[in-house]
Parts: sequence; C-alpha cells; structure tokens
Amino acid sequence: MNKVLYAFLIATTLISCAESYSIQGSSSVSQLDGSKLYLKAIKDQELKNIDSCDVIHGKFRFAGLLDTVKLANLYMDDEPLMMPVVIEKGEIEIHIDNTSRTVSGSPLNDKLYEFIRLHDQIDNEMNELSHRQSQMLLEGIDEGVINRQLTAEAARLAQQEDSLVTNFIVENFDNVLGPGVFMMMTGSYQYPVLTPQIEDIMSKATKKFKEDAYVKQYYQTALDIQARQNGLVDDNVKYENTDSIGNAR
Repeated sequence: MNKVLYAFLIATTLISCAESYSIQGSSSVSQLDGSKLYLKAIKDQELKNIDSCDVIHGKFRFAGLLDTVKLANLYMDDEPLMMPVVIEKGEIEIHIDNTSRTVSGSPLNDKLYEFIRLHDQIDNEMNELSHRQSQMLLEGIDEGVINRQLTAEAARLAQQEDSLVTNFIVENFDNVLGPGVFMMMTGSYQYPVLTPQIEDIMSKATKKFKEDAYVKQYYQTALDIQARQNGLVDDNVKYENTDSIGNAR
C-alpha cells in the first residue's frame, strides 16, 4: 500500500510540475459557431489530432499538458483554416474574423504572425500589380513602358519575398518555426526540388534543422531526383507520381 501511495505521489508531483498550454479563442465568423475545432500536427509523417474543442457563442478554448513545443494547424472538422498555431507555454489567444486571423500571446506565435503579416503585405503588393497595369493602360501609358516597369517591380517583390522567407528560416533553424515555414514553402511543389533558395538555406543550416524529419527526407529526396535528372543514377522512377516529400502515391 505504501509503495502504491508513493508512486501516486510521484506521479502527481510530475504532473503538477509539467508545463501546460492554454489557448483562448474568439470568432465573429458565424459559420464557425457550433462547430468543432481541432489542433492537428504532423507526427511520424501523419497528421494527428493534438486537441479539440467546441465553438460556443464565438468562444473556444484548448488546454492541456505540454510535452514538447509543437507547430500545429487549426481545422474545422477536416477542413484546414490555414492558421498555424505554436503550442507552447503561455496564454495564447486566437482571433478569427472575416478579414483577419491572428495568434498571439507567446514568443513563437508573436514571431510567426509578424512574419505572416510581412509576407501578406508583399503578396498584396504583388496582387496590386495587375490593378496598376489596368490603371496605367487607361491613362494611355505605352504598353512597353508598362510591362518594363511592372516586370521590374514584380522582380523586386519576388526578391523581397525570398529574402524574408530565407532570413526567417535561418533565424529559426533551431525551433519549430524554421522547419515549419520550410514545409510551408516547399509544400506547393509537385515533387522535391533544389531551388537556389533551398540550396542557400541548406548551406547555412544547423545540424538540428537538417535532422528534422521533414527537412531531412525532403532534402535527400531532392538530391536523389537531381542526381537522376543529371544522369548520375540509372533509374526509371517517374517522380510525377510522388507526393511533396517523395513518397510514392
């Protein structure tokens, strides 16, 4: 009996000392009211549920014990809301309305959403170029002049975006944000490729970043594909039938 009581006290002490997370959420989007929200994260190359809660009168809350800091995404049932959330110690707040979605209240979430704000700003400027083109045509400006000016502006914005993303990943090699944004950046590719930007990032990468499961598999697969494309490996594998990290479909 004494051994059982001792074990219980030890377990209780460990639980009480464990770090916890608390995420308070509010939403003015009517479609979310009454729905179930999930925090999901990649584990062992699979998307798994971390936590869930109901939205009641525009309010919701996630809470639990924190074994390790994770970068998760917010889902409504199986529909992604395109909202990354760092699950870490602190009083985290999620705000969702029809024009913006933000997560704040902890160091990594604050850093991530400042990056997202800057990235969105560049995207908005890029999208504005087509409107400017139409406006300049209406003003009677020569089409050749318009094309040269807007092409130069698009190139400037693309370089600004590359620098923003690269610098952010480099600055966060050794926390969840570096691999997380790397995954976001490469997720749209049909198959793993080695762009100049990726080669630049990997040339600067720390050991911890290189050992991240997604980064490691993506980079190795991209190297293998490049070797085959360069004729260094005699293989008939067709990579159009692979997913974003090189697994056969």
